[in-house]
Amino acid sequence: MTRVLIVDDQRTAREVMEIAVKQSNKYFLERTIVDAGNAYLHCMNGKVDLILMDVYTLDGENGIEAAAKIKKDFPRIKIIIVTSMPEESFIRKAREAGCESFWYKDVGVEDLLSVMDKTMAGESVYPDDAPVIKIGLAKSTDFTKRELDVLRELVNGRSQKDTADILGIKYDSVRTHLKSILVKTGYDTPSRFIAEVSHKNYMIPEFYESSREDEDTEK
Repeated sequence: MTRVLIVDDQRTAREVMEIAVKQSNKYFLERTIVDAGNAYLHCMNGKVDLILMDVYTLDGENGIEAAAKIKKDFPRIKIIIVTSMPEESFIRKAREAGCESFWYKDVGVEDLLSVMDKTMAGESVYPDDAPVIKIGLAKSTDFTKRELDVLRELVNGRSQKDTADILGIKYDSVRTHLKSILVKTGYDTPSRFIAEVSHKNYMIPEFYESSREDEDTEK
């Protein structure tokens, strides 16, 4: 049987993947851990054939970076990157790390076991694009890159003033972008919107690659 290591710090996601593995007659759940940083150690015992690796795990550990190290030293181990965050750069980074496949937890076109079966059969399963998700009344594609820059900083706990300093724009510009975000999403206050986005883990450090050079440089 194919021995599976699950790496994910979200309880619900872990349970879904654990059930999928346990109900299959092809796979054996070797272990479930919550931090990508320890995945390498579990591969050293030679008892792992397939890893289901979340992009970001406990304490900000980067699953794609951990996967790259594992693929370098244990190339026989196959890795499926899993995430609930619709970030296109994750797909590119997973390919560059040598991961065999990529699966979106919440909106994957194929079910997990199908992706696992194809991966173990030698196929590479990747989505063509990141999924479009709903955030309030808006779609993830409705936001400008600068709005996402502002939102990323606010969700990471920055004040509006600090966000302006970090992005090199005026404080009034931050307020304008935030007002536009609220109008698009239908939320009445910044705190309610940021709390919702943070709860769903849509925005985290590096969720969107900085694109400051593509935006107007308002001062």
